[in-house]
Amino acid sequence: MAVPVKILVTGASGFLGGHLVEGALRQGHLVRALVRPGSDAVRLRSLPGVEVVTGDLTDGGSLGRAAEGCEAVLHSAARVVDHGSRAQFQAANVTGTLRLLAEARSAGARRFVFVSSPSALMRVREGDRFGIDESTPYPERWFNQYCETKAIAEQYVRAADGPEFTTCAVRPRGIWGPRDHAGFLPRMVEAMRAARLPDLSGGKRVLVSLCHVDNAVDACLRAAIAPAGRVGGKAYFVVDREETDLWPFLARVGALFECPPPAPRIPLLLGRGIAAAVDTGWHLSRRSAGRGGDTDTGPALSRYMMALLTRSATYDTTAARRDLGYAAPRTQADGLRALRNWVTAVGGVAAWTASPSHSAGSVASACPAPRTASDHTEQGNAQS
Repeated sequence: MAVPVKILVTGASGFLGGHLVEGALRQGHLVRALVRPGSDAVRLRSLPGVEVVTGDLTDGGSLGRAAEGCEAVLHSAARVVDHGSRAQFQAANVTGTLRLLAEARSAGARRFVFVSSPSALMRVREGDRFGIDESTPYPERWFNQYCETKAIAEQYVRAADGPEFTTCAVRPRGIWGPRDHAGFLPRMVEAMRAARLPDLSGGKRVLVSLCHVDNAVDACLRAAIAPAGRVGGKAYFVVDREETDLWPFLARVGALFECPPPAPRIPLLLGRGIAAAVDTGWHLSRRSAGRGGDTDTGPALSRYMMALLTRSATYDTTAARRDLGYAAPRTQADGLRALRNWVTAVGGVAAWTASPSHSAGSVASACPAPRTASDHTEQGNAQS
């Protein structure tokens, strides 16, 4: 077992952040959990050995106090939606990360692990890509503001690496698993349960890499204690060992909970046209109302969402295996069994997919679906 260290986890009340806290505790580390004012921290406070502190990425003073005495920082807090104003994304993903970097270094932390995303490399126009590795350069033009600001923040983190302050980034893709109420998988299941999720693949095979939350946690914790000379200034793709045929996978997950599979099949060009029209219409309506992108709910179907659901994208984890010793300990089959058991324990699919953060619109409401006796208004959204 590694020598225990004191770790600050940001975004600790969120899906990945909460699992990072528990994973660090299991490995014997001391944990300080940073949560925003008003966040639900009941579960965190129930965990023996967790010190819960309140702070915000906009408040340098609170970040400095949170980092005081911590040897490592796992920074998972971010704005991860696909809508919002440039100011919102800049403040949360770039300025907030820079502020935390500065405060952590001043407080004496020696390791800073940034939870990034493969979306940091996502271009506006590109086709299917397989076996993407860390030699892939950042694009000159990103797909959206989320992609851009995650990439900019990641570059700042990597550039901050030095002899006394080791920094690196991990890039998990499509994180899934227990306690996720608002990610892409519960949203897809919610729509399938209502028989309102069309198959947007157009008959095309969409191969993707996903990352079970336990695998993401394993990689982050390895990055927190790996030799500085091995990981300093680097970024690592982190995904499940299996490549996933996305649409059959969604049907398989739906079947676990007695949901009908995605249907009908929408031609690919039609789906992309619908996504473009819905996305553009949503932004125009926000501008005409003088609200820009400042809202908690996004378009029913965005270009970004459509790209994630229809572009093949697989990632090579050779670097993470070499430098971190990462081996994706949780298999997809085991992860699905654990997910089904957890969903049953919390009260079933309705309890799993119920979340106040779900959008009022959805893939289902944006695309045509068959009118049948089972056609309801219940809706879902998708994101990765």
